[in-house]
Amino acid sequence: LLLDDLGLESMSPMQATMLLEVMEDRYDKSSSILISQLPVKKWYGLVENPTTADALLDRLVHPSYRLELKGESLRKEQGVASTGKID
Repeated sequence: LLLDDLGLESMSPMQATMLLEVMEDRYDKSSSILISQLPVKKWYGLVENPTTADALLDRLVHPSYRLELKGESLRKEQGVASTGKID
């Protein structure tokens, strides 16, 4: 499972429940990759129901390896290199 751009918008209760079910099914069985520009400490605020947020984040964060990248976006650098200006 690859989930890209997590946190661009808050999740509806149905979306959060569905993601929880998917992550519950995959927990300790399959790998998942989540990509977000939002720091992990702010993920809790994406889910309206605190109980669902706790359960979901437990399954996402507890067994995870986190890679935090710092620096400018490569997309910006590629835009400057190809056109001479930022797109």
